[in-house]
Amino acid sequence: MKILFISDVYFPRVNGVSTSIRTFVGQLQEMGHTVHLIAPEYGVKTEDEAWIKRIPARGIYFDPEDKLMKYGVALDRLSELRKEGYDLIHIHTPFVAHYLGLKLGHLLNVPCVETYHTFFEDYLHHYLPWIPTGLARSMARGISRRQCNAVNAIVAPSQPMLDVLREYGVKVKAEVIPTGLQAHSFAPADGDAFRTKHGIALKRHVLLYVGRVAFEKNISFLLDMVVELRKQKPGVLLMIAGEGPAEASLHKKAQELQLQNNIKFIGYLDRNTELNACYKAADVFVFSSKSETQGLVLLEAMAQAVPVVAIAELGTKSILIEGEGALIAPEDATVFADRVFSLINDDSKRQQLSVAAKKYAEKRWTSRAQAERMAQFYEQLLSQTGETETNTKLKIA
Repeated sequence: MKILFISDVYFPRVNGVSTSIRTFVGQLQEMGHTVHLIAPEYGVKTEDEAWIKRIPARGIYFDPEDKLMKYGVALDRLSELRKEGYDLIHIHTPFVAHYLGLKLGHLLNVPCVETYHTFFEDYLHHYLPWIPTGLARSMARGISRRQCNAVNAIVAPSQPMLDVLREYGVKVKAEVIPTGLQAHSFAPADGDAFRTKHGIALKRHVLLYVGRVAFEKNISFLLDMVVELRKQKPGVLLMIAGEGPAEASLHKKAQELQLQNNIKFIGYLDRNTELNACYKAADVFVFSSKSETQGLVLLEAMAQAVPVVAIAELGTKSILIEGEGALIAPEDATVFADRVFSLINDDSKRQQLSVAAKKYAEKRWTSRAQAERMAQFYEQLLSQTGETETNTKLKIA
């Protein structure tokens, strides 16, 4: 097959969508399929530009990390795209990419699939704060329903996310296909060396959050949790690895809670060279987001044999199984802290959960298996689309 991905984000912009695209493309290409990507131009070249068609883009004043592709410039490349002979278009984001994908699908006469990566109902009001929360949620539901019903099929990263879309009124063909873990997620790493590099004592109890430092990730709750945990383990350290719009707010809150000695902001880490060591440096991975459509970082932590304590809501419900490398906690700072304490205060229990975490990640979450499922979904859609076109021609005749 020859597939055209279209996304409003890709590396060097670091987020879950970029990671998912790279993971699926790598596996699909290994399977013999051809995949190209239309994505914004950031002014920085990535290591894998050969299959990417970069489109000039402009900034977004309320979200400086992202760019909006110039729709007209992308359409100007229609003749080039037509020559490629794509079988299918796969859209990954709901902004310019969505409407560009629909238009190109019509002009190239190929079906469109769209992955619903982001739970926008719990996202939009953070970035448009002047809109009342209830109205923002209603807008997000309505836009999601119309966009999903406009394509031939949708992919949801988890069953709970698909259930939400069905509640919205999404009727089109759908499949649950999460992003799997790449082989390098399991590669050995030196956590002690990472600690030494960042001035962290080897015997200090370290908690870790990895991901976009954004308001919808509910990281402020983790700071409240550390306040409670510090009562039992005064020297505990929470590392926050990532960047994003909530950084200033979290720095301010850490000062207000007098957590300067218990919080360390690591910033962005290169996925191929530093991230595994960061995971390995932690005793426990902590996660409190309630808006994840999947929660890939949970699996990345488990792949490095790091046990997880997390809230299980929306997409993380499909990953987290109590005792299978994880402890599930409610959004209650005291109870969450107690669950973390039960691990850092008991080396045997933590080791047992660490072993279970790695086994769970290896057994159920490889990227190859998920890419094979995606390819099968494409083939089913192409087959059904071909049958529909044949039936339509017969009726007209």
